[in-house]
Amino acid sequence: MRILLLSSGDRVPSSRFRMLPYVPHFRKAGHRCVLASSFPQKYDYFRAIGFRPSQMLKQATRWLHWLTSRCRRDDIVVIDREIFDSPDLTFEERFRWTAKRLVLDLDDAVFLRYPEKFERLIRFADLVICGNAFIEEWVQERNASTIVIPTCVEMARYPQKDWSVTTGRPVRIGWIGTTANLRYFEVVAPALRQLAVRYDFEFRVIVPDAAPLAELNLTGVNVCPVTWDKACEVDQLSEIDIGIMPLFQTDDWDRYKCGLKLVQYMAVGMPAVASPVGVNGSIVSPGVNGFLAANDNEWTDSLQRLLEDAELRESIGTGARETVRTGYSIEANFPRYEAALKNLFA
Repeated sequence: MRILLLSSGDRVPSSRFRMLPYVPHFRKAGHRCVLASSFPQKYDYFRAIGFRPSQMLKQATRWLHWLTSRCRRDDIVVIDREIFDSPDLTFEERFRWTAKRLVLDLDDAVFLRYPEKFERLIRFADLVICGNAFIEEWVQERNASTIVIPTCVEMARYPQKDWSVTTGRPVRIGWIGTTANLRYFEVVAPALRQLAVRYDFEFRVIVPDAAPLAELNLTGVNVCPVTWDKACEVDQLSEIDIGIMPLFQTDDWDRYKCGLKLVQYMAVGMPAVASPVGVNGSIVSPGVNGFLAANDNEWTDSLQRLLEDAELRESIGTGARETVRTGYSIEANFPRYEAALKNLFA
């Protein structure tokens, strides 16, 4: 198959985890797979030239991608969420009538931002790859051609955490994410403040810009910001002992999230505590590969158990890593991805 992947950019999580890792697998399987990235990246602009000229450059880049795709006569074009972060779908329509099959990959509730656009886009896709069953449920009311492929990690890039190096230092509770998502600490902050009174632990926050932490009430908590670095992201994760993924239980956007950071924690073999929102409830089997916490007491109790028991941290981490290996790894899901694309021509 001649496959074109329209990527948002190598720093955009949806492309970084749901497109880029699959390229070598498609090529190894004998397919001609081309990755075409937004330039500048979908949600960025070049300050030197300004926002509007940057948007024009993005459009020119996609024109080039469309023209070369037309010349190659691609069999399949896979779109990461949408081509432009806007209500417009002109380019999606162009690719729809150029490629033999159009595939849409959704890992978030972008349809909540642009409902009219996605009502049309979903309906003319030949296949919608959904990051979880909640997204699939929304899509299937508009298009029955779906498959669930979770947001995955490459196990080869995530070595097992070495627990022997954790002795003799405070336990590290940690979180990784974007600066905008520091707001989720409102969910777990009361538990962290309460635990900080009784336990000596570090709260590691791996984030591009930690400045907004100053606005959050983490009084008494030993907060240790770490500047996120794509090149050593896995090493930064491995230095955490307990991962957390708090979400807002009444937020529609959160209901459709794919649980990426939870999967990352689990992949290195560490236990995690997460809000039981959306797909998190499917990923975590409480007491086996992690814990779920719906309120302050549950956050406090779950984190306390893990803070107090090193053997529990290691055993839960072992179960967590196995969960990712069998269900949330690129290696496990590539055969399903490839088969779904082949079936478009069956």
